Amino acid sequence: MTIKTQRLLDRAKKIAKKGQYEEAQKLYEKVLEDSPNNQEAQNGLLELKKYMDQRSPLKSEIQSVFALYNNGEIKEALEAVEILINNYPDESLLYNIRGACYEKKGQLNYAVESFEKAIVLKPDYTEAQYNLGITLRALGQVDDAIKCYQDALTNKHAYPDVHNNLGNIFLELNQLEDATDHFEWAVAYKPDFAEAYNNLGSTLLRLGRVDAAIENYEKAVDIRPEYAQAHNNLGIAFQGLGQVDDSVNCYEKAIMLKPDYATAHHNLSAIKRYKKGDSQIAQIQSLLSNPNLNQSDRIYLCFALAKVYEDLGKQDEMFKVLHEGNSLRKKQLGYSLDKSENHNSIIRKIFSTTPTVIGKSIRYEKSTMRPIFIVGMLRSGTSLVEQIISSHHAVHGAGELSTFSKIIIPILMDYLTYDKHELPETTLLSIRQQYLDSLACFNITENVIIDKWPLNFRNIGFILSAFPEAKIIHVKRNSIATCWSIYKHYFSDKGNGWAYNLDDLARFYELYLDLMDYWYQLYPNKIYDICYEDLTVNQEKETRKLLKYCELDWDENCLNFHTIKREVKTASALQVRQKMYQGSSEAWKKYEAYLQPLIKALGS
Repeated sequence: MTIKTQRLLDRAKKIAKKGQYEEAQKLYEKVLEDSPNNQEAQNGLLELKKYMDQRSPLKSEIQSVFALYNNGEIKEALEAVEILINNYPDESLLYNIRGACYEKKGQLNYAVESFEKAIVLKPDYTEAQYNLGITLRALGQVDDAIKCYQDALTNKHAYPDVHNNLGNIFLELNQLEDATDHFEWAVAYKPDFAEAYNNLGSTLLRLGRVDAAIENYEKAVDIRPEYAQAHNNLGIAFQGLGQVDDSVNCYEKAIMLKPDYATAHHNLSAIKRYKKGDSQIAQIQSLLSNPNLNQSDRIYLCFALAKVYEDLGKQDEMFKVLHEGNSLRKKQLGYSLDKSENHNSIIRKIFSTTPTVIGKSIRYEKSTMRPIFIVGMLRSGTSLVEQIISSHHAVHGAGELSTFSKIIIPILMDYLTYDKHELPETTLLSIRQQYLDSLACFNITENVIIDKWPLNFRNIGFILSAFPEAKIIHVKRNSIATCWSIYKHYFSDKGNGWAYNLDDLARFYELYLDLMDYWYQLYPNKIYDICYEDLTVNQEKETRKLLKYCELDWDENCLNFHTIKREVKTASALQVRQKMYQGSSEAWKKYEAYLQPLIKALGS
C-alpha cells in the first residue's frame, strides 16, 4: 500500500466520523480506482452505505424541520425535532437544531444544554460551538463564550463568522489589538463580509487610525450599499475629523436607507442647524408618535428633537422633550446617586489609610512615554484644552481613554471584598505597567500622550501614586453652564447615569468639588487648574502657561488648534474646529426659568 493510499484512507475515516459522508465516499472510491481490491476501502464504503441508508429518512425529516424553522414556526419545529431525538438519540445535528429553536424562543439555558449535548456527541462540531458561543454571550457569560469560539476556531480556523463574533467581544472589552486580529481574519476568509469590515472600522477608529477606519467603512458600503449602520459609522469618522459636509451626507444616506434609524437622526441633529420646514423634523415627530417605539430609540429621538427645538427657539417645547429624554435615559440605566457617593467614599478611605504612599515616589523604571491627564466635569472644556496641547508637534492626543478606570475598578472591588487598608507598592507598579501597556497599542512617534477622560478626577490619587511624573490639568468652568451643557447631551457611556436628572446632576457636581478639594490637600501643587472662561478671553497668555506647566516648548500650532487635522471623538468635535470664541458659558441664561432647581442646588 502506498503512502498516498494510506493518507486517503486515514482522511476518509476521519471525515466520516465528522459526518461528512459524501466526501468520505469520494475518497474511498478514489482509492478503489487505483487499487480495486483494497479491502479497507471496500469495508469503509459498505459501512458508509449502511449508515447513509439508515439516515436517508432522517435527512428528509430534518429538511422538514428546517422548513418549519425557516418559516418562523418555532414551536412546531421544536416538537418535530424532539420526536426525532427520541428515535435518533445519538444524532448531534438534532441537538444543534433543538438548541437553535430554544434560542429563538428566548429559552437560553435550554439552548445551552442542547448545544452542549451536540458537542458531547461530536466534539469537533464547530457549528454547535459557534451557536453555543452566541448563546453564552447573550447570557452575559463572556469568558465562556470566548472559550467556545476559540474551540470552534481550533477545529476550523477558516470560520469568518466566529472570528467576527470573537472580534466583537474583544471590541466590547476594549482589547483592541485582539479585536483587530479577528476582524482581519474574518475579511481574509470572506472578502465580501461587510459586517466585519464595519466592525474593523470601529476598532481602528478607537485606536486612532482614522484613515484606515474610513477605508474599512467604505469597503463595507461598497459591498453592501444599503448598509445603513456603516454609513452612520462613516459619518461619525468624518465628524471626528471636522469634515461636516461629508458627515452630514453619510447620516442622511443612513436615514434614507433606514428612515427609523434613531441613532443616525440623533447624530445628524448634533451637527445640523434646523430651520422651519425641514423634512427631518416631521420624520422625528412621526417616529416619536409611535406608541410601540422602543425605549432606546425614543431616547435618541427625544434628544434629537430637543436640538431641533433649540435651533428653532422653541424653549418650552425644547425643555419638555429634553426632560422626557433624560427621564427615560435615567430609568434605562437604573441609576442611583448612591453608586457615585459610595465610589468616592471608597477612594477617600483607601487614601486616608495609605499615608506612606502619599508624596512618596515608587521605585519605577522611567518610561519613554510621558502621560498628561486632563480631568474635570464633562462639558467643561476638556476637549478644547486637549486640542490645544495636542496641536504641539511633540504631543499625541489619544482622546478619552477609560483605561485607567478599568484598571482601578478591580482594585476597588478587592478593597471592598477583603476590607484592605493599604495600597502596596506592588499594586501601584502593576497599575503603572498595565496603563503603559495599554498606551503601547497606539504605536506613535510622540513621547507625550494626552489622556482626556474627564472623570479621571476620581483617580487622581492612583495616577499620582503610580505616575509621579504625570501632569494633571484640571479644567474648571462656570458650574451652571457646565451642568446645563451636560443635561442637553446624550452620553453613550453607561457610567454617566447621574447626568440625566437635575437633582442628581447638582449633587454629583458637589461630589466632584468635594473630591477635588481632597486631592488638593493630599497633593499640593501637583494639579494645574485652568479656567475655561479665562482661556477664551486670554488665549495666548493661558496657552503659554499651560505649555510651561507641561514642560513643552512654545509651538505656534497651539494657537491655531482649530486648523489641526486630528480625530476628536467627543460631542465637542465641531466646536474645537472653530477659532476660540466667547459667550458659550452664558447660553444657559435663556433657560434660566427652567433651571431654578439646579441654580438653587449649586448655590449660584
